[in-house]
Amino acid sequence: MKAFLATTFIVTGAMLAGGCATKKYVRNTTAPIQAKVDQVGEQTTQNSSQINDTRNQVKQVDEKAQSGISAAQERASTADQHAQAADQHAGEAMNKANQAAQIGDQNTQALNSLRQVVSNIDDYKMQTSVSVPFKFDKYVLTSDAKQELDKIAGDVKSDKRFFIAVEGYTDSTGSRQYNEALSRRRADAVVEYLVGKHDIPIYRVHMIGLGQEKPVDESRNREARAKNRRVEVKVFSADQVTNSLNTENTTTNSASRTAEPPKDQSKQ
Repeated sequence: MKAFLATTFIVTGAMLAGGCATKKYVRNTTAPIQAKVDQVGEQTTQNSSQINDTRNQVKQVDEKAQSGISAAQERASTADQHAQAADQHAGEAMNKANQAAQIGDQNTQALNSLRQVVSNIDDYKMQTSVSVPFKFDKYVLTSDAKQELDKIAGDVKSDKRFFIAVEGYTDSTGSRQYNEALSRRRADAVVEYLVGKHDIPIYRVHMIGLGQEKPVDESRNREARAKNRRVEVKVFSADQVTNSLNTENTTTNSASRTAEPPKDQSKQ
């Protein structure tokens, strides 16, 4: 019996000793693993935190990018509007340039025409003139004035190169501004009669109102003022010069033919 109990105690002790050793082994074996697991968990937590930070940064960057894109689109739209406005202004500028070019061409033509007139002005000589009188503060033609104008119109019917200068005047009574307007009305009355009654081409008539300038009589009496209330009509013609040139050419040609040496009859 004692031997059995001793054996039992021995076996039990061995088992207890073996169990303690097993637990210690397990504890020693699993401790590093647990530490590794804990390390991995901690690293996972840190990674998760970094991922969240990265997501937040990406979100911020995306928001900034969207904001930048919106701003860029807005600037692009504004730039497009400015470009359209610039195109419109450029078109308007081109139209104005074309109009200016047309006006320049017209001015050039007018200048050339004026130069032509100036170059030929010496060819025109005054052929005849008449002074048409007017009553005080009136610009209506009298019957005598119409007869004088009829005669002038008849004289120029056969002319080819002529123009008529019509200069209106007043006396010194009244203001300068009023007299200038009145002198133009008097000149207009003469021009209207010549053009309407006798079909004188309007482009052959040059009209001006000079008011109280160039008085024919500077006296202060009634007779002097009556003389100054007038329209001077002057006819200039270049036909005489042309005829003389044609005559000279004819004479020169005749003289040239007369001066030709006789042909040698022996060679005929």
